[in-house]
Amino acid sequence: MKVEIKVPSPGESISEVQIARWIKSDGDYVYKDEEIAEIDSDKATLTIAAEADGQLTILAKEGATIPVESVICTIDTDAKEPVSAKPAEKKQEAAAGATLPPPAKKAAPVSPAPKKEATPKVAATPLAARLMEENKLKLADIKPAKSSRRITKNDVLKALEHSPSFSRNERREKMTMLRKKVSERLVAVRQQTAMLTTFNEVDMLPVMDLRKKYKDEFKETFGVGLGFMSFFTRGVCIALKKFESVNARIEKDEIVYNDYCDIGIAVSAPKGLMVPVIRNAESLTFAEIESEILTLAGKARDGKITIEEMTGGTFTITNGGVFGSMMSTPILNPPQSAILGMHNIVERPVSVNGQVVIRPMMYVALSYDHRIIDGRESVSFLLTVKQLLENPVRLLLDGEEPGKLLLGL
Repeated sequence: MKVEIKVPSPGESISEVQIARWIKSDGDYVYKDEEIAEIDSDKATLTIAAEADGQLTILAKEGATIPVESVICTIDTDAKEPVSAKPAEKKQEAAAGATLPPPAKKAAPVSPAPKKEATPKVAATPLAARLMEENKLKLADIKPAKSSRRITKNDVLKALEHSPSFSRNERREKMTMLRKKVSERLVAVRQQTAMLTTFNEVDMLPVMDLRKKYKDEFKETFGVGLGFMSFFTRGVCIALKKFESVNARIEKDEIVYNDYCDIGIAVSAPKGLMVPVIRNAESLTFAEIESEILTLAGKARDGKITIEEMTGGTFTITNGGVFGSMMSTPILNPPQSAILGMHNIVERPVSVNGQVVIRPMMYVALSYDHRIIDGRESVSFLLTVKQLLENPVRLLLDGEEPGKLLLGL
């Protein structure tokens, strides 16, 4: 019996997908629940698993765009599971050795020295292998260091130094559906919103001191690292409660205000930029935020994240600082009305109480839709985030000043 494998629906409004790659080859024997292919939709990359044991027949080529519910392959459940040939080969070799006389010494073929492969097989370290793959180099193109049987990163770098420094080659790759959809959305943002960006800078010393003091205990207690993103997420949630329009969106002729904070965290994944969402981030502890970020970012990078985990955000945070960005204007993630951009932390001279001191400073940027958010609100929102980070105790007190709470003001 042949079992037809159809393209599942990745979500509402998605009518077609692209075959990203076949994990198994045509004619392979596959087992039930074994991953056989990856498909790209305009929102995420999903895997397709075998629905039965049997021989695989592929009907759709890699890169092809296929309508949802189309048959992309079949599995012949009547096909017999292949038996490894190795045991049979060993039996044949043993039988041959028992019946045939050993060859005479004079008849033994003597290979000439050049043909005698005396040199041991050379392998590459994982890092070297990755560099070779990125630069389209083969093992034969690299000479390992003397007396070494492994090609290292330095061996690859030396080979690249001696390779031609220029090229006029070009290659073409079909855009994935995810990349195509992202490009369409980014162009639409420019055309359909009144996007502006406001900037400020944050003295990161208080957060860095707090993190340095407690990060080991935090890791030991909760099992996750203490990063900067949880501080920013917490600060953003407090500021969003104060400035509701920054957490709102436009739908036709209405403004929709949210009394919750679903924070999208931009993640750079192999398939492109993805924005998994932390639900009700305003109600989470630092440890819960860090745990959610770790889980969702890992799924995004491994291509395991679902569409539900990337939809419905009310505000987004993106960190270009991890790539060394000094300053940028992040683009809106529709239908959201604002996005916060974090950047690199750099020690700079600043004035503190009339004295010039060196502090670890970060530029922050808030891009916003001016149709719904006024300049006063955008500037005040960013200033609130700055003040919370420069006085982290306020993050615990929902933004209130400790002195005012103490005095009942």
